Amino acid sequence: MSAHLALTQLVPFAAEELDKNKVTPGVLGFVVFAALALAVWFLMKSMNRHMGKVSFEEAPDPAAAPTDAKAPSPGK
Repeated sequence: MSAHLALTQLVPFAAEELDKNKVTPGVLGFVVFAALALAVWFLMKSMNRHMGKVSFEEAPDPAAAPTDAKAPSPGK
């Protein structure tokens, strides 16, 4: 209860110094920004975990004909 009383005492001091022409995001803006930053951090961790499971080796194409070692090169 004393914290509520202390905040009630400080509000009039803050109201006197408030500039009516200045717009700030306030606490709500900070909370939204922090929530977005935390969500991006969790998404990056998840992406790293999933990318670690991906195999980047390309499988050989079964439809491709095997190359002949005696075939002449196109440059000669």
